[in-house]
Amino acid sequence: MATGQADGTRPCPLAVSEAERADVIQSYDLAGYHQAGGLDDLAGFAAELCQTEVALVSLVEEARQRFLAAIGFDQPDTHRDTSFCAHAMLGDEAVMVVPDARDDPRFAQMSLVVGPPHIRFYAGARLLSREGVPLGAICVISGTPRREGLTDFQRRGLAVLATAVMGRLQDRRARLEHRQTVAASDARIADSEQRFRTLADTMPQMVWSTLPDGFHDYYNARWYDFTGMPEGSTDGEAWNGMFHPDDQARAWASWRHSLSTGDPYQIEYRLRHRDGLYRWVLGRALPIRDDEGRITRWFGTCTDIHEQKLALEEREIVSQELSHRIKNIFAVISGLIAFAARNNPAFAGIASDLRDRIMALGRAHDFVRPHSPQSRPKARQDSLHGLLGDLFDAYRQDEAPRVHLSGDDVRVDDRSATPLALLFHELATNAAKYGALSVMTGAVDLRVERHEDMVRLYWCEHGGPSVTTPPAHAGFGSQLVELSAVRQLGGQVAREWRPEGLRVTIDVPLASFSRQAGIGIGR
Repeated sequence: MATGQADGTRPCPLAVSEAERADVIQSYDLAGYHQAGGLDDLAGFAAELCQTEVALVSLVEEARQRFLAAIGFDQPDTHRDTSFCAHAMLGDEAVMVVPDARDDPRFAQMSLVVGPPHIRFYAGARLLSREGVPLGAICVISGTPRREGLTDFQRRGLAVLATAVMGRLQDRRARLEHRQTVAASDARIADSEQRFRTLADTMPQMVWSTLPDGFHDYYNARWYDFTGMPEGSTDGEAWNGMFHPDDQARAWASWRHSLSTGDPYQIEYRLRHRDGLYRWVLGRALPIRDDEGRITRWFGTCTDIHEQKLALEEREIVSQELSHRIKNIFAVISGLIAFAARNNPAFAGIASDLRDRIMALGRAHDFVRPHSPQSRPKARQDSLHGLLGDLFDAYRQDEAPRVHLSGDDVRVDDRSATPLALLFHELATNAAKYGALSVMTGAVDLRVERHEDMVRLYWCEHGGPSVTTPPAHAGFGSQLVELSAVRQLGGQVAREWRPEGLRVTIDVPLASFSRQAGIGIGR
């Protein structure tokens, strides 16, 4: 240990500059320590142990030596030039002994030797800091020479007392360093908090923070400016009272879920503005976790989205109205075709096929178009199963489906709905005219299989007329199948003319079904 051992074997002090020693001495904060009497008992015991009139704990500085404890000596300090301890702390031995100062050339001419208090005998154990820097000594002094010096017991005892002195001084230094560390930490925290508050108050969003249990204890200036509430009045659980009554239960449920699971919090609700009206805001919050994953705080924001919300609602209304008018156009076109067919009987067959295709397009459009809550179809509007089920509804027999749909579901949107509707309308129409659906006992199995980035659809007819050879030439319907599956969806079509019925295998890239086709929607 740098402060020494009880057996007197102590390391030599470090060779350091006076400036470095001053820095170490300052780290102990010993101003006024003499008056506190924190080392008087050790100095008194040193005098008793060595049977001397004087005992001192000396702190040697650049120009003077200060006494942290003094027994039998009234002066608080002396000049360093008269200091025996300045030599003791730098010596090669842990304890320096001077039997008679008049016989030692280092001290013989000192004023404290030739004049009062006429020092003759001196023994001092050096004091070393934890770094090994010499600070001073604990010493005993007598006006009577002592040729025998110290006994071994006294020498070891003085070394032990030096260790005890440094132990107390080191405790004081540690407490000071702890206070300084805490103060520095508090200063950093206060500075960080001030920076956060300054940043939060300049943000256009409302910023808030809670304790781990969800207790709201901070809102930025924007919150109070928006709500008009007095500062602190919405702390705790009072924040929920600022929401529209219809949104409070929903907001509470979402917030409790986040608190119990640690999941991010996100919700849209209506917040009361200072003018008394409610405005739509987007609330978000994320947890802050410590190194062990425990939530220490929640930080959240509220963003005013009222204008965007109103614009979105207006856009939705316009979109629904426009889509409804497009649906009516399909009906008008079908009516015009039917009117033309009545006046041109020779055109009736072609007109019927054309009208059926237009109605298939109308059903596809109606499936994916924007709807009001009242007009929205029962099936999911982004579901391939829902689209095909709606398309095959016309082929039911006594409420029982004749096209049996199974397998994976795939997300669809307006981009793929039209070619899919034309593709499967043609397959179903051909089956109704020539294939399995042309007889009461026939049916079709349509299975969907998703394979990573591809989707395979199996169209398998059975129970219908026996099929042995393909048609002599491809008609318009077959060309339409190719157009829909290959050109518009980027897929491939393979037909097998089996005795039990036609089998069609269609491979389509998953990305062709929708802009979010990579997101599954269940089986």
